[in-house]
Amino acid sequence: MTDFYDGSFYGRRMGKPLTPRQRGLMDTDMPRLRLDLSLSAPAALAGLFEAPVREVWLEVGFGGGEHLIHRAVENPQVGFIGVEPFVTSMAKALTEVVDRGLGNVRLYDDDAIKLLDWLPEASLSRAYQLYPDPWPKKRHWKRRFINAQNLDRYARALKPGTEFRFASDIDTYVDWALRHIRDHEAFDWTAETADDWRLPWPTWPGTRYEAKALREGRVPRYLTFRRR
Repeated sequence: MTDFYDGSFYGRRMGKPLTPRQRGLMDTDMPRLRLDLSLSAPAALAGLFEAPVREVWLEVGFGGGEHLIHRAVENPQVGFIGVEPFVTSMAKALTEVVDRGLGNVRLYDDDAIKLLDWLPEASLSRAYQLYPDPWPKKRHWKRRFINAQNLDRYARALKPGTEFRFASDIDTYVDWALRHIRDHEAFDWTAETADDWRLPWPTWPGTRYEAKALREGRVPRYLTFRRR
C-alpha cells in the first residue's frame, strides 16, 4: 500500500440493527468474501474470485447494492469488487451475494482509498462511483471523494482505454465532478450529445437513492470518462 492514504473517510458506519441472519452471514461469509489488504494484491486480480472471470470492475460506495448485484448477475464473466463502509448496506449486499451464489463478487468494508492504493497498477477494466455523499455545504466540499488525489488513484488502477462512470442528482456535485475529472490529465469526457449525460447507461437498474431523488424532484446525471 502506498503512502497516499490520508484517512479521508467521513460518515456513519452503522444504521438499523442487523437481522439475525445478516449478523450470521457477517460472521460466517463476510470473512470469506472480504478482501484482506494485509496481503499483497495478486498481479492478476482474476485470481481473487471463486468464479472464472476475464476482467475486474470496481464500484466505490455501492449503497444498497442494487447496481452491484445487477451488474454481477448480468456479467458472470466479470469480477466485481464492491466497496461500502456502511455496515447495514454491506450486510444487505452480502445477503444477496450469498443467496444468489455469486462467485464473481468480492467485498471491502473500509475506506476506498486503502483499496485503491492496494490494487495493482492498470488492473481494473471499469470503475463506478454512483450517488456519492455530496457534502452539500460548501465548507464540507473538501470531503467529497472526487478530488485530484483520488482521481490519481483511479487513474493508476484503471487500464488505458477503460471507463470511469459517475452519477449524482446534486447539481453542485455534478459540476464539481465534471470540472475536476475533465481537468485531470488522465481522463477524457466521452459525451457527444446531451443524452449522453442525461440518460443512464444501458441496462441501468436504478438505485434506491436515484428513486428517492426522482421522488423529490432532483434530476440525475450520468457522466462517463475514458482513461487515456
